[in-house]
Amino acid sequence: MACILGVTLSARQEVPDSYEYSPGKHQPPYAHHPSSPYHQQAAAQQHQQNQSEAGSPASDAVMIKIDVSSPVRGDDQQRYPKEIGKTLLALLFLAFNFFLATVSLSLVHDRVPDRDTHEPLPDAFLDRVAPQDWALDVSEILIMIVVNSCVVLITFHKHRFIVMRRVFLLLSILYLMRSMTMYVTVLPVSSRTYYCSPKSNASSATVIVKRAFQLISGMGLSINGKQIYCGDYIYSGHTVTLVLGYLVISEYSPKRFWPIHWLYWAASLTGVVMVLVAHGHYTVDVLIAYYVTTRLFWTYHTLANNSLLLKRNVRGPIPLQYDLPISMPASWMKKSPKLPGRES
Repeated sequence: MACILGVTLSARQEVPDSYEYSPGKHQPPYAHHPSSPYHQQAAAQQHQQNQSEAGSPASDAVMIKIDVSSPVRGDDQQRYPKEIGKTLLALLFLAFNFFLATVSLSLVHDRVPDRDTHEPLPDAFLDRVAPQDWALDVSEILIMIVVNSCVVLITFHKHRFIVMRRVFLLLSILYLMRSMTMYVTVLPVSSRTYYCSPKSNASSATVIVKRAFQLISGMGLSINGKQIYCGDYIYSGHTVTLVLGYLVISEYSPKRFWPIHWLYWAASLTGVVMVLVAHGHYTVDVLIAYYVTTRLFWTYHTLANNSLLLKRNVRGPIPLQYDLPISMPASWMKKSPKLPGRES
C-alpha cells in the first residue's frame, strides 16, 4: 500500500496538469522526436501560423499608385478657349450684316411714301406727344455712353474673346433681321420735322453703295449728320443698341454692382423714350426691337450656359474675372523684397 501511494505521489509531481505545446516550453524530452505526437502537433501549428501570415490582408495588399494631375495654368484656357479665329469670323459676319442693313435702307429711302401726300400712321404715343428734335440727340448721346461702357467692360474681361464673339453674333442676327423687315414693309415717315435727303429717280448700284458707306461712316447716328435717309422702321436700331448694351453690362459684370446695373437700365430706358419723343420711330418699332433683342439674348445665353442643351467648347457659364488686355513686363510683376521686422 505504501508503495502504491509513493508511486502515485511521485507521478503527480513529475507529470504536470497541462502542457503548452509551443516550441521550447514544457515539452517532454521525446517531444523533439520526428515521430512523436508532440512534434507533429507543433509542426502543424507552425504550418498553420505560416499560412495565416502568408494569407493575411497585410501581406496580400497591393499598392496602387494613382496619378492625380496637379492644377495647371492651361486648364483654364482649355475650359474657356479664346478661339480668336471664331471671334474674327463673327466680326466679319457682323460687318457683312451691318453693310446689308445700310444697303436695305439705301433702297428703302427711294420707296418711302411722299410726306406731302402721306401723313404719319396713327400711333398711341406719337399722337399725344409733340415732336422734340433735341430728344433724338439725347438718345444718341446715351447710346454712345452705353456702347463705350460695353467696350471697356469687354476689354478688361478675362475671357474677352468669348464675350466679343457672342456680342458680334447677336448683333449680326439682329441686323440681318432688321434689314429684311424694313425692306419688305415700308412705312410713312413718322416725323414731320426730320430732314430726309431728296430721292433719286434712278437708284443705280453706285448710288446705293455711296449711301451705304455714308451711313457706315456715321455708324447709323443722326447726331453727326450722316444719317439723312428715311424709312428704317420696324424695328428700331436705337432700341436694339440700348437694350443689348444694358443686357451685356448686367450679364458680364459682378452682381454686387447692382447700382450700376440700375443706372444703365435707367439710361437705356431714357434713350428709348427719347426716340419716341423725337418721333424717330413708331411705338411698334420700339416694342418689337425690345422683344426680339431680349428673347434672342436670353435664349442664346440659356443655351450657352448649359452644356446639356448645346454642345460647345466653352463649358459652363463664364466666370466674372478681369485682367489687363496686355501682359505686363515681368520686371513689373516682381514682388518687392520683404523688409526685416521684429520677428526676424
